Amino acid sequence: MTCIIVEDEIPAQNILRNFLGKLPDIEIKGVFKAAIGANSFLNSEIVDVVFLDINLPDISGLDFIKTIKNPPAVIMTTAYPDYAVSSFELDTIVDYLVKPFSFDRFLKAINKAKDRVGRPPNGFEEQKGETLFLNVDKTLHKIVLGDILYLESDRNYITVVTKTQKLSYIDSLKSWRGKLPEQQFIQIHKSYIINSGYVDKISGNELYINTNRLPIGRTYKQELLKRLKIM
Repeated sequence: MTCIIVEDEIPAQNILRNFLGKLPDIEIKGVFKAAIGANSFLNSEIVDVVFLDINLPDISGLDFIKTIKNPPAVIMTTAYPDYAVSSFELDTIVDYLVKPFSFDRFLKAINKAKDRVGRPPNGFEEQKGETLFLNVDKTLHKIVLGDILYLESDRNYITVVTKTQKLSYIDSLKSWRGKLPEQQFIQIHKSYIINSGYVDKISGNELYINTNRLPIGRTYKQELLKRLKIM
């Protein structure tokens, strides 16, 4: 992942640099003391995560993030815990670190950001290349398992939704569970199995993958949150 730090206190900057330096899979693309510099950077560059202090010169971190179109995942940092409730009202904010925070607490926030960014878990890149063929309307269609967004069951039919196509044919979710990598695919409803690597957000009892809004069954929600490391 790539990230930037928006923090006006040098000691706090140094702590974040130190913690991030322990993680080889995250690159710092920039460090800014104020929102103005970060805004200019984000107008021309894309990053996965922003570490954002709430109390900044000129404009608060919360007000700043509201001005960004399609903002990245945000981890808020502040010495004032009272802001936590209001900050989580913004969908883009994945966690809230109260200063001073430990490396363990920092790492928990990083893992939440990875889930939001949609990076596949360890080993998924190898699984992504696994393929199978579906016989639909007397035509064999090659499917890359890692490209499947979700599967939908409707009576005796299954619809396999990938990045580029939808294929429907007679089958069941039960038969598909044995074909899919368990660590990547999660059943969220009696009629849906999703690829956790493509989850964009969860709102109430609904889950979003790209522009698709899928229901979360009551009996499946606790396991879903556990698998996504939200609980």
